[in-house]
Amino acid sequence: MTVLVTGGAGYIGSHMVLALRDAGRNVVVLDNLSTGFRWAVHPEAVFVEGDCGDEDLVGRVIREHGVDAIVHFAGSIVVPDSVVDPLGYYLNNTVRSRALIAAAVANGVPRFLFSSTAAVYGDAKESPIAESAPLDPVSPYGTSKLMTELMLRDTARAHPLKYVALRYFNVAGADPAGRSGQSSPRATHLIKVATQAALGERTHLDVFGTDYPTPDGTCLRDYIHVTDLARAHVLALDYLAAGGASAVFNCGYGRGYSVLQVIEAVKRVSGVDFPVNHAPRRAGDPAALVADASRIREVLGWRPELDDLDTIVAHALAWERSLAARRRAAE
Repeated sequence: MTVLVTGGAGYIGSHMVLALRDAGRNVVVLDNLSTGFRWAVHPEAVFVEGDCGDEDLVGRVIREHGVDAIVHFAGSIVVPDSVVDPLGYYLNNTVRSRALIAAAVANGVPRFLFSSTAAVYGDAKESPIAESAPLDPVSPYGTSKLMTELMLRDTARAHPLKYVALRYFNVAGADPAGRSGQSSPRATHLIKVATQAALGERTHLDVFGTDYPTPDGTCLRDYIHVTDLARAHVLALDYLAAGGASAVFNCGYGRGYSVLQVIEAVKRVSGVDFPVNHAPRRAGDPAALVADASRIREVLGWRPELDDLDTIVAHALAWERSLAARRRAAE
């Protein structure tokens, strides 16, 4: 099996490439490096610099490398930015996904994995959230991802393409062996930002909203280690290769932590008591997102191996320190 990974120079994509190469799979990475890093790509993966929305380029890559599965990570992911720039998000997350799907169909690729999100549920009325919950995104980011899910659903009905859409909850942490992690300096992920504050790279940490209907007034999220998430993708590819039907799965641990609980975990693991400020709510942030992940466990046999908040924080902190060392070495 040769797997084309779009966005394979980014955070989650680079971990997927690691998991695939660790499993002995052939990998081609397609990334325009707008937010990813060339050095983050596994040295044994073929790298092509380009856009996943370039249908002709994608077609050539598929044919030249005998691609028989696509894993699609490329896209924009910052919820507040999507509220400010909805058209940019629909272009990057929906229009370009449509071109990628079209190239897959035109070139006979039979399997497709899509990086979706829990944001498709919006302000869910149930917790934990099952895949059958109403789909009502409250941000253009969530809507742009849902639109791609719908395109895949309809395409799979009309063509010999099977897909799995994995709805991520909050991805965090870094490769336990220190090979990759969240490297974007503008990342807005809470654990990333908190570890930067702990290392003195930020003067403080802002908590956006303390008046949510949650136990301590801050947002609740289900944090999943990026390495466990990458393993879920490998299992999903194996499921499709074995003849599995198109499906949608939640990816989370089924347990929520509040913003304040995460901050305390980062302070505990790092040993640093950094300043924390309270700020107004951000647009597009639901109060609570916790996964019902029973389906992925039952169907794919997925079993998390790094389901521990302090472990997630420790790996993220170690990666942040390695990034700081990389910057110093480059000066």
